[in-house]
Amino acid sequence: MKKLILILAFIPLLVSLTAQDFFREDFSKEKKYLLLDNPTVDIIEVVSFLVDRGILDIDLNKVEFVGVYHSSQEYDFKKSADYIAENGLKSFHLHEVVGALSEDMLYRQNKCSDDFRRLFENSVGIIFFGGQDIPPAVYGEENWYSKTTDPGRHYFEVSLLFHLLGGTRNTSFKSFLSENPGYMVTGFCLGMQSMNVAAGGTLYQDIPAQIYDKHTPETIVETGRSNLHRNYWQSIKEGPDYMGANIHPVQFTDNDFFTSVIKVPARLRPLVYSHHHQSLKNVAASFTVTALSDDGKVVEGIAHVKYPNVFSVQFHPEVSALYEDRAKVRFTPEDELTTLHSMLDKKSLKFHKKYWGHISAVIMNNVTTAGTAKKKQ
Repeated sequence: MKKLILILAFIPLLVSLTAQDFFREDFSKEKKYLLLDNPTVDIIEVVSFLVDRGILDIDLNKVEFVGVYHSSQEYDFKKSADYIAENGLKSFHLHEVVGALSEDMLYRQNKCSDDFRRLFENSVGIIFFGGQDIPPAVYGEENWYSKTTDPGRHYFEVSLLFHLLGGTRNTSFKSFLSENPGYMVTGFCLGMQSMNVAAGGTLYQDIPAQIYDKHTPETIVETGRSNLHRNYWQSIKEGPDYMGANIHPVQFTDNDFFTSVIKVPARLRPLVYSHHHQSLKNVAASFTVTALSDDGKVVEGIAHVKYPNVFSVQFHPEVSALYEDRAKVRFTPEDELTTLHSMLDKKSLKFHKKYWGHISAVIMNNVTTAGTAKKKQ
């Protein structure tokens, strides 16, 4: 009996370990896969929420998720494996990339390149999520205002994105998407910054200091709420209910991505959720700007000039609290407590759902296209 108990106790551990080598094992070739970068428990919860509510509208009978990460990352992804197993999330899997990565290896063939190709060839797209600051040395600058907590994550993401998109830091490298131009690459916040850096761009390391010449919380809030990208009031006056982020308007550029692709009115200035202090400085040559902050000083969206399904935004459309009432928060000490969901007007909420509708359509179209191509072979 004791032996049986030990065997049963060992099974969840065995599952969580083997699940992290998904594409190196005997996975189903009948289904298609969407990659999720940095698949922490929080990210898995968010994606599950979006799918359950039909916001990310995909058919789990045809496409499943594979969370991808690098072995050097600080996060313990066993927590993610255990969460998947404990909650019976049969559509979620994990794949760990193993291989040395350093700042001088990112923009060329390296020890992870074979695994990068394996990810690319067995998926229809990838989503990159938010996080901490990229090491400035990755885009050729000294560190003035950046705080990096997990360099391994950034080396992995930037190098993977370079392999996918190519860039000006090594023009002789043939990008993976040159073989499959319809592949989807999208991201939010850090995801957009990483895409820009990988393709050859740079970043403002601190928006208040470098764009507005504001260096203290007291002077930063003088910029006005519509042009703040996180909440600095929590550093000025104590209070337990401050939101760490900000909800503010964005505007679209003359580029037709949002008007023709997402199909929203050009005059719309939707409210979005932001939590960042860095932004795009020099935009990589392969990207065009699709959206800007209220005053036009911060890049809020980009799209690839060659690959139609490569696009990204600086804000966070994935936040669950935007779509239903949750905790009540405030931005300034004088604000009444209210939910993030109630801060969005109907047009802004519709904008978010249409944006996810486009992502969903691209994924399912790529699933269908990949299935058709396989039948022809």
